[in-house]
Amino acid sequence: MIRPVYIYGSPILRKVAVNIDSTYPDLKQIIEDMFETMHHSDGIGLAAPQIGLSIRLIVIDASPLEEDEATMKDFKKVLINAKIIERFGEKKLFKEGCLSIPNLREEVEREESIRIQYLDENFIPHDEVLDGIPARIAQHEYDHLEGMLFPDRISALRRKLLAGKLLSISKGKFDVDYKFKLAK
Repeated sequence: MIRPVYIYGSPILRKVAVNIDSTYPDLKQIIEDMFETMHHSDGIGLAAPQIGLSIRLIVIDASPLEEDEATMKDFKKVLINAKIIERFGEKKLFKEGCLSIPNLREEVEREESIRIQYLDENFIPHDEVLDGIPARIAQHEYDHLEGMLFPDRISALRRKLLAGKLLSISKGKFDVDYKFKLAK
């Protein structure tokens, strides 16, 4: 089922999400819904707060990037209770967008590599090092679990310049082809 994406200004996007266990209600269905919502919205990553659930759950499918980066073909993951243990490598700028902040892309500086621990959809633990685009996607989605959005990672001056656009987005002044939910 395609779920609405919560838009900038929604309080749930600013909450720190909580860990879950294998007894979390309807978890398998939520994961399926998140993948379906992400694919329908032309996203490559989605965190549970973006569909209104303040839980530590991320889905990633970077296969749409395969044309530009062959290694993305099989980069599909479910990350439960993710924790970034270490960030390292050179900090690089890269233009990011977000389904919760439609039609806005900005240069965001992030480390090129991370070490992340998480549980997969079968609650099997993983401890991985991700580099390049996979690291960037994971960091972006991880920020959602921490109540952060990519504008929090750009300069104060740039944020100030974007304030009007962000306010317009929070009021629904944008055009997208996916279901969304504005703050009440």
